[in-house]
Amino acid sequence: MSAEKILSDWKKKVYKPVYWLEGEEDFYIDEVINFAEHSILPESEAGFNLSVFYGKDAVWSDVVNACMRYPMFAEKQVVLLKEAQQMRDIDKLEGYVENPLHSTIFVVGYKEKTLDKRTKFYKTIQKNGEIFSTKKIRDYELPPWITEHVKSKGLTMSQKAVMLLAEHIGTDLSRIVNEIEKITVNLGQRTSITEDDIEKFVGVSKEYNAFELQNAVGKKDLAKAIRIIQFYEANPKAAPIQLVLPSLYGFFSKLYVYFGMADKSENALRPLFYNNPFAAKEAMAAAKLYSYSGVEHALLLLHEYNLKSVGVNDNGTSDASLLKELVVKMMN
Repeated sequence: MSAEKILSDWKKKVYKPVYWLEGEEDFYIDEVINFAEHSILPESEAGFNLSVFYGKDAVWSDVVNACMRYPMFAEKQVVLLKEAQQMRDIDKLEGYVENPLHSTIFVVGYKEKTLDKRTKFYKTIQKNGEIFSTKKIRDYELPPWITEHVKSKGLTMSQKAVMLLAEHIGTDLSRIVNEIEKITVNLGQRTSITEDDIEKFVGVSKEYNAFELQNAVGKKDLAKAIRIIQFYEANPKAAPIQLVLPSLYGFFSKLYVYFGMADKSENALRPLFYNNPFAAKEAMAAAKLYSYSGVEHALLLLHEYNLKSVGVNDNGTSDASLLKELVVKMMN
């Protein structure tokens, strides 16, 4: 069961009595709960038939009593239990889940955790309701996710714009969606999001960002790499070292994998680079420039400078100076 399937069913007024939303990815849990709170019941019915509890303050018996009430002047009532992972004695809800009221739609948000599938409680929810378990999106899944989300809005987005957004924000889906909404509002009649839009509305320089630094290092273009780092030095919030180092590490880790591949064709390499042919070609060029030993050396340096960036074996060298040292050593 996915968030899309749950919401699709609800839009068709197809409901189960219990929905247990669990796991690492808050975005989907929040999306489903937000719909349950604001869209299942019309406004005229919500005043009498919507109950919202928060796990930290909720008493299990109060939640059960709310679930056991019959709706007033309506066919259904909605009971939400948000942040359920903070609720004490949550397993005592099992008695209600064993025999839920079908006029109640009980939705539980259980973030950052999952129930033990071996327990009776889990099996009871599975039998009488729906369990939606989420996993944190992986870095390599992010660009396709962004592209698909933009497409669902009837828009397109350039590949470079996708990469800029992904590199700048990371796997915070809620923030990504908010930034895309901001851009959409400012598009006017246009239907395509460009890197210029990312620069203007999100605040990411299309020339001086972690993605462009990665490209410069991959091409051993020291002059360009130093220019970008100098921009970071003048604009410390543009790309903190703890954002830049993982980007470089991810790139060289993929090159390291490439050297171990039997098939070293562009098509074989593409899946490592979000199926982007341009990125795959650049990676192949970087592999030739660095060789296996150079890539291995770069990874060791990245580990060393990651430690220095948090004060290990370093007496307070600035982030920009550390990055300059790092790229010079990598390219040599």
